[in-house]
Amino acid sequence: MEDLKAYIESGVLELYVLGDLTEGEKLEVETMLDKHPQLRNEVTEIEKSLESYSQASAVNPPEDLRSKILGDLETSDSRSETPVIPLNQPKNIRFYKYGFAASVALLILSLIALINMRSQLKESQNQITALQLSNRQYSSRVNFVEKQLDEANQSLSIFHKPDEYKIVSLKGTPKAPSARMMVAFNPEKAEVMIDLASVEMPANDNSHQYQLWALVDGKPVDLGVFDADRDSVGMIKMKTLKNAQAFAVTLEPRGGSINPTMEMMMAMGEI
Repeated sequence: MEDLKAYIESGVLELYVLGDLTEGEKLEVETMLDKHPQLRNEVTEIEKSLESYSQASAVNPPEDLRSKILGDLETSDSRSETPVIPLNQPKNIRFYKYGFAASVALLILSLIALINMRSQLKESQNQITALQLSNRQYSSRVNFVEKQLDEANQSLSIFHKPDEYKIVSLKGTPKAPSARMMVAFNPEKAEVMIDLASVEMPANDNSHQYQLWALVDGKPVDLGVFDADRDSVGMIKMKTLKNAQAFAVTLEPRGGSINPTMEMMMAMGEI
């Protein structure tokens, strides 16, 4: 759940909604959306926020603009009606014709100016929206980095307390020779924690998880499951335990098993 929160705070979902991702990045986001329905809810909320902002920021023309334009047209039409003029007044006829043409030209210029102004306002609104999204993305990334730093400091503080925590190094078995991880064990507090930054395991698929076991008087005791995520840092607490002689990790169906699958033993270490 912490990893999903960090993924949301990374800002990649905002970029996905804006269409500002490469095809590869877009495919990765859509894969995450298929795996985690809660991410789709987040995308929906982002889309709603953008739509609400656009509607709230939309600039509508004044209510009296339509009536004003129609009034100008009616005035122009009334002026365009051919008056009863004696044949000896050709200059007045030309004046009315030119006045009507000037009124129509002025109306067209006003409409063009209004359209250009609305286009400029829309462009400004888009720039403001992009800036706000950029600020939100930057803030999310800062929070994500600060969270990782706090988790790393937590790990360091535990490793600097050898009198409280026993650091057990688990090494790979013939099933996974390159597997590595470290477990911090505090018998007095009955705490067992995994250092995620030290986990070097083959990536597990969606149908499987790694399960941590403690060997107590020769019997395996379940301590919980975890995923091998190379981007994760910090310590995660497993189930409580006061006594153990060794720790081991197996690959099990997602959610864990009652008993360890011995042929899927990936790493093991003695205290």
